Amino acid sequence: MTFWDHLDELRKVLFRIIGVWFVLAIGFFIAMPYLFDSVILAPCHNDFIFYDLLRLIGQKLNLNDDFFTQQFQVNLVNINLAAPFFIHMSTAFWLSVVTAMPYLLYEVWRFISPALYPNEKKGVRKALAIGTVMFFIGVLLGYFMVYPLTLRFLSTYQLSSQIENIISLNSYIDNFMMLVLCMGLAFELPLVTWLLSLMGIVNKSFLRKYRRHAIVAIVIVAAVITPTGDPFTLAVVAIPLYLLYEMSILMIKDKQKEIDTP
Repeated sequence: MTFWDHLDELRKVLFRIIGVWFVLAIGFFIAMPYLFDSVILAPCHNDFIFYDLLRLIGQKLNLNDDFFTQQFQVNLVNINLAAPFFIHMSTAFWLSVVTAMPYLLYEVWRFISPALYPNEKKGVRKALAIGTVMFFIGVLLGYFMVYPLTLRFLSTYQLSSQIENIISLNSYIDNFMMLVLCMGLAFELPLVTWLLSLMGIVNKSFLRKYRRHAIVAIVIVAAVITPTGDPFTLAVVAIPLYLLYEMSILMIKDKQKEIDTP
């Protein structure tokens, strides 16, 4: 195929992806009233599944700390006349982006597979499948654990007893989308590392050499993502990220060893 043939094929891929996003966005827009109450606002209520799990752990282990026994409820307010409508649209769009991720990776596979050798196809297919699964694991971890812990800490944090925390709808949605998507993208670390190894930028020896530096960076990133201050929340984010780093080491080959092998 010529350069223009490839460009035309890429244009078709982009149109298909945009079409799927558009259809999903319309579906989420229609279902948004239910999704908003049952899914997006669920971490605001005391009966959220993760809060029940913490209370159950506290009961089983006789832990009386507020972290395990706290009763929690957040009431949101809206101070912008047009905010509900625009949040309705933007939330539907971002949910369509998240749910369309498997189709996006499938289109990427269809576009690049004709240029790959059979052994390369096997590796790329495996990487894309792992990338899809890891993305959704990150999203679920962000939704069920990271964001609820962050919300509970920040919404109850008091700078002064004279200041009452009133959480706006815009603030809630912005933090919700940021944390959930950041966790999904963070779980793409093995896939990104594998791609970098194919380009010769990193290898197994490099990742092993700078493992201690990576641990420090992971802890810093985890602290930024979850500014709750307690070690449990920090560990919830940092440990999976570190395991992803180790998975990255296992997934790639050491180019130097391949060169040295006769």
